[in-house]
Amino acid sequence: MYLLIPAAGVGKRMGSHRNKLLLEVRSQPLIAWTLLAAQAAEEISWIGIISQPIDWPDFKTILADLKLTKPVEFIIGGSTRQESVYHGLQALPKEAEQVLIHDGARCLATPDLLNSCAQAIRQCAGLIAAVPVKDTIKVVDAHGIIQSTPDRSNLWAAQTPQGFNVQLLKQCHDQGVRQGWEVTDDAALFEKCGMEVRIVEGEETNLKVTTPQDLAIAEFILGSRDLKV
Repeated sequence: MYLLIPAAGVGKRMGSHRNKLLLEVRSQPLIAWTLLAAQAAEEISWIGIISQPIDWPDFKTILADLKLTKPVEFIIGGSTRQESVYHGLQALPKEAEQVLIHDGARCLATPDLLNSCAQAIRQCAGLIAAVPVKDTIKVVDAHGIIQSTPDRSNLWAAQTPQGFNVQLLKQCHDQGVRQGWEVTDDAALFEKCGMEVRIVEGEETNLKVTTPQDLAIAEFILGSRDLKV
């Protein structure tokens, strides 16, 4: 299975002026934990890191320290996540039929989750890892007034990996460029094109590290896993 890791952003909400994936948790950069999970996932055979060339020297140093046995390619990122994934799709090997896309900032995803998504995408055109919403959700207008309370039994919080048939996702991205669509994830593009996207149950610990508080939570989760080894 082919894995694309969007890693081209800057951690503005983290208060950082450099790529937040270079920040460390338990003496390892965030991107290292993502790569270690990919290395340990038997289904993953190829990794593409979509990032800005300015970060490549740091990423290459991390790769040298990790001594991964799987091939890793660097792909130039875009100005948005959507544009970065578009670049990543064009850089996939020609034989790639399915692809997983996993945010580098979700450094707590386990090899089991990557394997589950890789196995499931062979049976459908599109999927996302997600978990059921536990909190009551309110729909609020621009003035802060609650408009409705949706039934949370139908609500799932989207995560990554997200998996797709490569040709279909390329077509959706091409249509998105033509139509000028701006979306926050690839599943939304798939949905806009009328494609079916399935749910694979994700992991409660698979949070996206966005703020300093998230770093502290990631530190705790990784430490808890060490205690279980």
